[in-house]
Amino acid sequence: MTKQIRQLDRVVIRFAGDSGDGMQLTGDRFTSETAQLGNDISTLPNFPAEIRAPAGTLPGVSSFQVHFADYDILTPGDAPNVLVAMNPAALKANLTDLPRGADIIVNTDEFTRRNLAKVGYATSPLDDDSLAGYVVHPVALTSMTIGALAEHEVSKKDAERAKNMFALGLLSWMYSRPYESTLRFLERKFAARPELVAANVAAFRAGWNFGETTEDFSVRYEVKPAKMLPGTYRNITGNAALSLGLVAAGVRSGLPVFLGAYPITPASDILHELSKHKKLGVVTMQAEDEIAAVGAALGASYGGSLGVTTTSGPGVALKSETISLAVALELPLVIVDVQRAGPSTGMPTKTEQADLNMALYGRHGEAPVAVIAPKSPADCFHAALEAARIALTYRTPVLLLSDNYVANGSEPWLLPDVESLPDLRVEFASRPNGEDGTTFLPYLRDPETLARPWAIPGTPGLEHRIGGLEKADKTGDISYDPANHDFMVRTRAARIETIPVPDVEVEDPDGDARVLVLGWGSTYGPIGAACRGLRQRGLSVAQAHLRHLAPMPANLGEVLRAYDRVVIPEMNLGQLAHVIRAKYLVDAISYNQVRGLPFTAAELETMLEEVLKNV
Repeated sequence: MTKQIRQLDRVVIRFAGDSGDGMQLTGDRFTSETAQLGNDISTLPNFPAEIRAPAGTLPGVSSFQVHFADYDILTPGDAPNVLVAMNPAALKANLTDLPRGADIIVNTDEFTRRNLAKVGYATSPLDDDSLAGYVVHPVALTSMTIGALAEHEVSKKDAERAKNMFALGLLSWMYSRPYESTLRFLERKFAARPELVAANVAAFRAGWNFGETTEDFSVRYEVKPAKMLPGTYRNITGNAALSLGLVAAGVRSGLPVFLGAYPITPASDILHELSKHKKLGVVTMQAEDEIAAVGAALGASYGGSLGVTTTSGPGVALKSETISLAVALELPLVIVDVQRAGPSTGMPTKTEQADLNMALYGRHGEAPVAVIAPKSPADCFHAALEAARIALTYRTPVLLLSDNYVANGSEPWLLPDVESLPDLRVEFASRPNGEDGTTFLPYLRDPETLARPWAIPGTPGLEHRIGGLEKADKTGDISYDPANHDFMVRTRAARIETIPVPDVEVEDPDGDARVLVLGWGSTYGPIGAACRGLRQRGLSVAQAHLRHLAPMPANLGEVLRAYDRVVIPEMNLGQLAHVIRAKYLVDAISYNQVRGLPFTAAELETMLEEVLKNV
């Protein structure tokens, strides 16, 4: 039958079901298809916090949201235009996020009395008026998939599992996605079991053909490619981009990269990715605990490698003593904190920005470190390179603050020219540096960077003491002298504060804004989208974003004082706002939420409109 084709500029789709329904895989494959078509993309995976939540229950719902458009986008979208609900729990958990008129594709086979009762439905919402405001498409996904695979030599259980491929085929047809890469993916994924390759391909094609032939879907949609800078792109998650940034840092510095890590959600993917790159000089060690992981990384730095450790908030707490040791030893160390909702175990699969205070101050004694936060998945690559540059140049630990939203989200990444990346080569100490020509002074500092020499253990004539006790200036001997301790503490602080970082840039198109919105980390996208929305309505607002949180840009105070109001949205209770108030004496307006979810552009736009009215 002839189907109408309608052009759209953007679409937000959310796949939702049990954690065993393959929603992450389905969303990832749809995203890959969309990336190949050239749309701009932003994604938001949402995992259950429980490892084995009971099937069909609200805590077990897993979802994947993808926003794609024919123009530059900044967020995964505030609300889905389409919800694919594989069971009643998925419908109930996500229904409140849907705008009226949204499309809902439901797997009717799962709307049994038992499954409805699990989530508190007395009657099926498919049979009453509760979904009257939406466009509901009832599809028997499970039974249709089983029927499509009746001639294939697979078990009923394996046939049922392929229903996510049926759904993917249907959505790929609806939005005119190319699907060849998905078929190749299935061939690779199930290469050891050809019968599963055939079954999943058949399920995908059955979903595609269902869309082509059913009367329920009378419209097919197209979203044209977005205009992007020329070059080669790939779709990339934040964790993958950060991993490749560390690999690039090793290549550009000529140093081995050593990762000491203990698996922890949501940072484990970095360990998995880096373990693939042994040929590029990366060594990974899965340690027995967080303390052993950071100790091994610091030991690797002492031995002449770029030492890296990855973790989340609880792990940073355990690593804090060794990070303080790295401050005292003045050795390079990159600590990646992929933040998650706390305190304690908290909500390990949900996002938050609440580790800033710990990154800035969470060590005993005066132990300052550099702190950097990427703003998007692709930016994780460049943030990792910058963290390595500062660590190697200034002989300091650097805390790299990612978060769950950035780490697991994805977007197109323009592959950089390797030769354009910074030169990170390090000159190790090779001979005595004392005035007598025979003495090695391990704490004789470079006058520009205040960094001490980095001497590889075993270098003849460069033997020196190492440890956590306070060092004497220049000689590195153990010292309890009060004046020396005061000097060393101030010098270590000055080494961080005098690191040159780029000035903060302000986006103020009209040049007459009176309100500045200041963000850091993953709030960049929602803040940017909210500011765009306000400007499109004729309201003037400025935006600035901090990548470097310690030290802060030299021009930040001047920028803040140029505006009547400064608003700081954060996924915490106002940690950056407290720092800004204390450091710059600016009465910043703090806007906070700690729901385990990123801000929506709409809520920030509404809040900022109220601020603008009262300026």
